[in-house]
Amino acid sequence: MAALYPIPAFHFRVEWGGTNLDFSEVSGLNVEVKPISYRGGLMPEYSAIKMPGAPEYTNISLKRGVFAGDNEFFQWISTVKLNEVERRNLTISLLNGNHQPVMTWKVKNAWPTKVEGPSLSATSTEVAIETIELVHEGLTVENNG
Repeated sequence: MAALYPIPAFHFRVEWGGTNLDFSEVSGLNVEVKPISYRGGLMPEYSAIKMPGAPEYTNISLKRGVFAGDNEFFQWISTVKLNEVERRNLTISLLNGNHQPVMTWKVKNAWPTKVEGPSLSATSTEVAIETIELVHEGLTVENNG
């Protein structure tokens, strides 16, 4: 019997606007449902009951290397105007060795809340990395395994 191993996190794809973009890191694929406490005046118990509240989604952070002539992050954040912004749906897929999706996160109505340029240092030998932080209105997960 072959041993089962967890899926490595280093092979993934990000699709937005019909384009596959190459990122070095994705984080923030979280959803949290905070409890609501409630106690009616006629309840026989003296303690409150707990009910599920509305889901809350963490901002998603995407990092990638800086390329000459590529200014897409800053172009997207420049679409933010008073009460308007270009929203995009994203698909983030964890891939297997055959480049097929094993898990897929679908992000609804994302838009940039922050774009961060690279940290620059005259003594660094690292690649220049830029970051975009996205807010969104929903996250679903599909396990294709």
